[in-house]
Amino acid sequence: MKLITSLVGIVALSLVTSALAQDETATPPSEEIPSTTIQETPAPTPEAKATTSPTAQPAAQKKRATGTATTSPGPARGKQMSVSAMLKDNETRWSAAIAKHDTATIESMVAPDFIGVSPKGKVQNLRAMLAEAKTGTDTYTSTKAEKLDVHLYGPSVAVVVGMANVKGTGKDGKAFDRTYRFTDTWMDRGGKWQCIASQSTLVDQR
Repeated sequence: MKLITSLVGIVALSLVTSALAQDETATPPSEEIPSTTIQETPAPTPEAKATTSPTAQPAAQKKRATGTATTSPGPARGKQMSVSAMLKDNETRWSAAIAKHDTATIESMVAPDFIGVSPKGKVQNLRAMLAEAKTGTDTYTSTKAEKLDVHLYGPSVAVVVGMANVKGTGKDGKAFDRTYRFTDTWMDRGGKWQCIASQSTLVDQR
C-alpha cells in the first residue's frame, strides 16, 4: 500500500513539474520596452517676458531708447535748403568763370531768353552778355561772390541778392578793385535751374 502511495505521489509531482515547464516555455519573457519620457516646456513667467532680448524690440522702441529722433524734416524745408545751396554754388562758379572769360560755363547756367541790365545801365540779352564776358579787356586776379541771400518764391522761382568783388588790371595797366551789388532771378525749368534775369550796380570802385 505504501508503495502505491509513493508511486502516485511521484506521478503527481512529475505532472506538476511538466505543467510548470510548459508554462515557462509557452510564455516567453516579455521584452523590455524602453520608456518614453515627455518633457513639458514650462510657460514663460512674467519675469521672463519682461527680460525679452533687445533684438526683438520694435525699431521705434530702439530709437526712443537711444534718443534718436523718429521724425524727419518736412520735404519743403529739405528742398529749400538744397536749392539755396545749389544756387549759391552757381553764383560762385559764375564769378570764377568771369575771371577766366569762360563763357561756356556761364551759358550752361543762363536761360536762352535771359534779359539783364549791366552796371552801365545797358540792357543785354544772352548773346550780348556772353560777348561782353568773352571779349572784355580787363585781366582779373580775383573774383568773388559773397553775402549771398537766396529767396524762394514757390517751388520753381528764386531770387539771389549778393555782392561781387573783382580785382585786376584794366587795358591801361591800372589796377582796379570794384564791388557790385547784383540781383539774379532763377527759375526751375524741367529740373534745371537757369538764370532768367540779372541786374548789377557798381557800388564801390578803387
